[in-house]
Amino acid sequence: MPLVTEAFSMQPRSRRSVLAALSAGYGLGIAGCLADDDSVSVLAAGSLAVLVDDHLGAQFESETGIACHGEYYGTNAVMRMVNDGRKYPDVVVSADADLLRDRLYGAHTAWDVSFASNAVGIAYAPDTRFGERLEAGDAWYEVAADAGEGDLAISDPDLDPLGYRAVHAFRLAEREHGLDGFAEAVTDAAYREPQEPQLLAGVETGNRAAAVVYRNMAADHGLPFHPFPEAYDFSNPAYADRYAEVSYTTDEGYTATGAPIVYNATVLESADSPDAGREFVRSLTTDGDLLRETGFETEGFPRPHGDVPAGVRSG
Repeated sequence: MPLVTEAFSMQPRSRRSVLAALSAGYGLGIAGCLADDDSVSVLAAGSLAVLVDDHLGAQFESETGIACHGEYYGTNAVMRMVNDGRKYPDVVVSADADLLRDRLYGAHTAWDVSFASNAVGIAYAPDTRFGERLEAGDAWYEVAADAGEGDLAISDPDLDPLGYRAVHAFRLAEREHGLDGFAEAVTDAAYREPQEPQLLAGVETGNRAAAVVYRNMAADHGLPFHPFPEAYDFSNPAYADRYAEVSYTTDEGYTATGAPIVYNATVLESADSPDAGREFVRSLTTDGDLLRETGFETEGFPRPHGDVPAGVRSG
């Protein structure tokens, strides 16, 4: 099951019209409008669950008096839920900036703010054969190739950018190290976790030896992290051309091309609490210290895109 803060569910409910929100005085700025918004609903990538639930959400409520209610899924699943009308959040936070823009611009929003990057690698249980070999210095791709079926977990690439980034990494590693057939074999043998927030649960319980994760996720769970080389960890914009050599097409026909990891956030035009949503995005995208402390990379961020409201830009 997805992680849900305070059992809050973003189900259909009465919509606040955009005109009503504007006439309420948005031009006066966010601070003057927050009294009407005592909570904000956030639908976010699963890799942000600990950041929002355990750190940012509590800090945000302490500073503003606004309760933060979060739900977390793979970003592809998040976009489907919004587009299908299954979820009605105020704020959407994506682990793939292009995916949010491709899926939500036009019908749901006209802006976003990019706020962080990350790196992909392997979190592992050190008391397993997989972990012992990594710690002994064996090449990760040799360890992965020798692992039993299901020992290595990846997020479902049809539901989550972390999943298709794992496949991208396998394909780039195959090229980088001359490993004929490696990517297909490791992808086929990996366990596909449909709920990104649960990706490391199997490693923690002993059902899996390792999982392909973002750096911050390993830190969140107190697990050792074996980083991939920058040539395929999707952390370094200097390797953008190399990342773009691979792609993955999801079961619904969306083709994700390899690219540096960029997280972004927006407030939906249909938000029930748009002012609180904009204040939450401002807080998320300008708290670089907290993001760095929890394993994200913030150099060069935040970056506005589209028609970003002035109150969100201010920091």
